[in-house]
Amino acid sequence: MTPTRRSRRRAATAVLVAVTLLLSACGVTRGGDGEANRRLSMYIPNSPGGGYDLTGRAAARVLEDADLSGRFEVTNVIGAGGTVAMQRLLNEKGVDDLVMSMGLGVVGATYTNESRARVSQATPIARLIEDQEALIVPKDSPFETVQDLVDAWKADPSSVTIGGGSSPGGPDHLFPMQLAKTVGIDPKQVKYIVYDGGGPLTSALLGKKIDVGTSGPSEFEGQLKDGSLRILAVSGEERLETVDAPTLKESGIDMTFVNWRGILAPPGISDESRQRLVEMFTEMHGTKGWKDAVKRNGWIDSFATGEEFETFLTEQDERVETTLKELGLT
Repeated sequence: MTPTRRSRRRAATAVLVAVTLLLSACGVTRGGDGEANRRLSMYIPNSPGGGYDLTGRAAARVLEDADLSGRFEVTNVIGAGGTVAMQRLLNEKGVDDLVMSMGLGVVGATYTNESRARVSQATPIARLIEDQEALIVPKDSPFETVQDLVDAWKADPSSVTIGGGSSPGGPDHLFPMQLAKTVGIDPKQVKYIVYDGGGPLTSALLGKKIDVGTSGPSEFEGQLKDGSLRILAVSGEERLETVDAPTLKESGIDMTFVNWRGILAPPGISDESRQRLVEMFTEMHGTKGWKDAVKRNGWIDSFATGEEFETFLTEQDERVETTLKELGLT
């Protein structure tokens, strides 16, 4: 090989190496579009330990472990029951590497806080799960059954303090209000205290600052296992395999209530970016890791994307408004 040809080959090799390194730095790999290597961000609209936190971090972990995404940067954005996080998401218009976990509580918070940052302004990606609510008490609570709670509550509504991990209009608030109405108590007489997520709510229960907590059972897994907290009943049609507690209907109260959680992206992202995110979470939904997370947490699989999820969000906004009006809370 002549010196000239050798020099040309070395130059071509150098260019190939440089291009390969550049593509690698940009998150692109040979033989694919590199989406699995993109670093992504996720907002969690409440404090660590809450339902959005558990669901969002479980999804991020499964996506990473299944090599469906790059590393996730997860940030808890606390404030106003999710309204602060919702506004931050909307401020990131066109950003296609950001998502936010959310659910009924965020819909309710934006409504009751009269925020302009409405869920309908964001880009819907996927509904992930449904979750039952539970009535949680400290281990030495005088309430051994739901009927014990109802009897004391009806005798003197002001004597029972209830705490929840969502703002007015959210599931932890709507659940006890509907329960009160069902058993014959004026919802306006319910003493309800807001805590920003499952972590603060757990501390309030353990510190006996409240008599009853309302939230998803999965948020109290450790305390239920060690016996420091008990569940009087769950709100779904059927008992949960992960919880040794009856349903409200089994306890003689004709009522069911279901919460849900999903994923949004900022407004203004391209159709291609939206489809990429939808496909990513759809693939995640089919993994064993996600199925295990759903079972472990006692969640109900209710996966939906596209027009189905978009229509569902509109219906949920109407649900919150109607329910609050029916309860006389607006």
